[in-house]
Amino acid sequence: MSEVVDHLAELTGFRDRDVMDVTLVSALRDLLEPVSVAIFRCVGEAGQERWLTRARLNAEDAVATADPLWADPARLPLAQDHPQRLDCMHSRTVVQMESGANFISLFPIATDREVVGVLEVESTERMKSTAQRMVTSVLRIYHNFQGLLDYSERDTLTGLLNRKTFEESFLKAVSELPARAILSETDDGRRHEGPSPRYFLGVVDIDHFKSVNDRFGHLIGDEVLLLLSRLMRSSFRFHDLLYRFGGEEFVVLMRCEDEVDAVQAFERLRYNTEHYAFPQVGRITVSIGFTQVRIGDSPAGAFERADKAVYHAKDSGRNQVHSHAELVSAGKMSEQAQLSAMELF
Repeated sequence: MSEVVDHLAELTGFRDRDVMDVTLVSALRDLLEPVSVAIFRCVGEAGQERWLTRARLNAEDAVATADPLWADPARLPLAQDHPQRLDCMHSRTVVQMESGANFISLFPIATDREVVGVLEVESTERMKSTAQRMVTSVLRIYHNFQGLLDYSERDTLTGLLNRKTFEESFLKAVSELPARAILSETDDGRRHEGPSPRYFLGVVDIDHFKSVNDRFGHLIGDEVLLLLSRLMRSSFRFHDLLYRFGGEEFVVLMRCEDEVDAVQAFERLRYNTEHYAFPQVGRITVSIGFTQVRIGDSPAGAFERADKAVYHAKDSGRNQVHSHAELVSAGKMSEQAQLSAMELF
C-alpha cells in the first residue's frame, strides 16, 4: 500500500501534463510489472482520427518514449486500425483481449468533457480483477487531478487555454528554436544543420462584437464565443495551442514550416467563421494578425506585433488576415523594440 501511495504522491506532484503521463506509466509499470504500459490519445479530424502515443514504457526501458506533438498525422496509425481501443473509448469500460502469447487490458481515459484516449497494459497473464480495480482507482485520481489542472488552466466558457498559461507555453516554444536547429550526421560523417521549427503567434478578434452584446444580450454573446472556440478547434490541428485572452480576443500559438502554412491556417479560420450561421446573430467575421516567433522573443513582444497587425486588419475593413512581417516589409508598419514580459503580464 505504501508503494501505491508513493506513486500517487509523485503523480499529483506535477503540473506538466507530459510529465504526468510519463509518471503514470512509470507508476503502473512498477506496480504491475507488465510487458509494457502505454497511453494513446485519439487525435485528428472526424473520420481521420489517429493514435498519438503520449507515453510508453516497456519492461526493460529506462525512460519513456512518446510521439512528438508536432508529429505528421499521416505517420501516425489510423484509429480504425485498432478497433479495440475505439471500443474501449466508446463503451467507457475495460476491454481485455489476447495478443499472441500475451494479454492486453485497455482502460478509457476521460476528461470532464469527453473520452480522449486509452491506457494499454500488456502482460503475460490476464489481468486479475484486483489489479483492474487498482488501475481504475489510479486513473480516477489521474482524472481528478487533470480536472483541477483544467480548472486552473482553461477558460470556463470555451474550454480553451486561458491567458495565464500562455507565457509558460510561449517560453517553452522559444526555448526549442535554437535547440531544434539540429546538427545531424550524414553517411560520410559530416554534420549539417537540419530544418529548424518555426512558431507563429496569431491574435484573433471578433469584429463588432460589442454590437452583438448590445443587440442580442450577453447570453447570446457568450454563445458566439463558445461556437467560435469550436470553429477554432476544427480549423487548427490537434497540437496547436488555442487561448481565450478575455472578451472577444483569442490567441493561437502553432508550429508551421513557413509563413505560407500559417497564412493558410488563419485564412481557414477566417473563412469558416465568415460562412458559419451563428444562431440568432447570423454572420460574424474575425480580424486576425500574426507574427513569427523569434529566438529570444518575449511573450509581450510577439503579442504586440500580432496585435498591431490585428489593428491594421480592422482599420483596413475587417474580416482580414495580416502578417506583421509583410506589413513592415511593405512599409505600412514600423518595427519597434521588443517589450518585456512585465509590460503585458
